[in-house]
Amino acid sequence: MSINHLVRPNILKLVPYSSARSEFKGKAEVFLDANENPFETGLNRYPDPLQWKLKAAISNLKGVPVEQIFLGNGSDEAIDLVVRIFCEPRQDHILILPPTYGMYQVSADIADVGVRSVSLTPDFQPDVPAILAAADEHSKILFICSPNNPTGNSVDLEHIRSLCTQFKGVVVVDEAYIDFSKEASCTTLLAEFPNLIVLQTFSKAWGMAGIRLGMAFASPEIIQLFNKVKPPYNINQLTQQIALEALETSQDDYKKLLSILLTERERLEKALAGLKFVQQVYPTDANFILVKMDDPNGTYQYLVDAGIIVRNRNSVHLCAGSLRITVGRPEENDALLTALEQK
Repeated sequence: MSINHLVRPNILKLVPYSSARSEFKGKAEVFLDANENPFETGLNRYPDPLQWKLKAAISNLKGVPVEQIFLGNGSDEAIDLVVRIFCEPRQDHILILPPTYGMYQVSADIADVGVRSVSLTPDFQPDVPAILAAADEHSKILFICSPNNPTGNSVDLEHIRSLCTQFKGVVVVDEAYIDFSKEASCTTLLAEFPNLIVLQTFSKAWGMAGIRLGMAFASPEIIQLFNKVKPPYNINQLTQQIALEALETSQDDYKKLLSILLTERERLEKALAGLKFVQQVYPTDANFILVKMDDPNGTYQYLVDAGIIVRNRNSVHLCAGSLRITVGRPEENDALLTALEQK
């Protein structure tokens, strides 16, 4: 399956900007090609525009070839690029499955691209027949968040496989929270489905939201399109260095902290379920818990007054009555539970 028929014609014809660092790839002693300041500051040279060293480390970690990896300024850059690559403004549209991550809608709105919404089922799974019924020849992208934000549950892999098979456009599976899940990543499906894009991030389990580094895994054909459209130096040198150092030296710390968060998540789930005003604690595969309760707005304000900030999701589709609570450090979770027990 070639995806070229899905790409905007102007993108297929686009001649990308050619930077000095992309034109010369060899070794040299004197670089006078990029109009850089020649005096060494540690950051006076432009970064690798395609981040090959960092991609090699990510490839070893994820088991995905380097030519199938794109790195973006957060996953949001990849979301923005996929809309601009595949969707003709005022002609094509994306499909989203609310309740879900809000940036899919925002990116489409910015690009003047339509949005069709197909609600998740009451158990927060995709309604595959309804999705396919809502799609037509202008349905270019289907966004699936798994584990889903704000509900926390993973999407059944068979639903994703079915949609990759039957949906005629590009399927984007956003796995920002996959490290917290026992379910397999959809990167295992890349060889089977050339229309699949899988997003992951360093912002959550790796604890590096501040460096804004997202990953997209896809066919080499799609990755080439990303590289064609992205700004030439979209990942700065500091971000590349910090991420590479973490992958090379901090994997034991990552595993230790992840284990703590999973233990704390289980503790919070049990404790929250025991509160008299809590109606339901939804199953979660993420680093947060969606909790349905008697008075969500009042409880939210009560926690604000106590200096504890959670996310009020009471007005979100299918999430009425609910607060979303991020799993914090043990002492933060203690403070939350103490406050709620005293409410």
